[in-house]
Amino acid sequence: MRRWIMAGCCLLALNAAAQTGFKPVGNLEAFKQQFAKAAQNTQSIKSDFVQEKNLNMLSEKIVSKGKFWFKKENKVRMEYLSPTHYLMIVNGKSFRIKDSRSDRSIAASGNKLFEQISKITADCVQGNVLGNKDFTTKVQENTQYYLLQMTPVTKGLKDFFASIELLVDKKDLSVVKITMHEPSGDDTMISFTQKEMNVNIPDETFALK
Repeated sequence: MRRWIMAGCCLLALNAAAQTGFKPVGNLEAFKQQFAKAAQNTQSIKSDFVQEKNLNMLSEKIVSKGKFWFKKENKVRMEYLSPTHYLMIVNGKSFRIKDSRSDRSIAASGNKLFEQISKITADCVQGNVLGNKDFTTKVQENTQYYLLQMTPVTKGLKDFFASIELLVDKKDLSVVKITMHEPSGDDTMISFTQKEMNVNIPDETFALK
């Protein structure tokens, strides 16, 4: 359960070297406007991804690779291809989870945690996180990236996330890395590569059955 929750919200432990040179954004209001405009213009995203899971009990990272699709409104598909097959689909307020042992659909309606996961997932990849009142967000920048550091303010989210960090490319204001830090000290990083923006993605890609 923890695996797909962390994956669905998408998910980066920025090391010290990666954070070198970051400082508070110069014009926060201008950034918010640009970020909102870019999000509004993003209809779909297709990319590869690499996920790195860091566990305190293990000395080596757990590395997974797969494919990622996003489409308005609130449709996300993450398909892990290696080392094992694992599928997670968000379609509106419903989920589909499939692995080697099970294939099940879950309705988020009436379940606050599932509703939050659905919202955070879409907000992270689409760039609407600054409007999520369940987090306080600090924005920093260097010459290449914006760094959004999100801290949950609701108890339900605090139980799962200590913080979430988004690394945003200044060239197109797209999210290139997502991190979720857990209260336990474990963390998960997802890096997006080979991104294609606003390409045609059939609705069948996000079918729940």
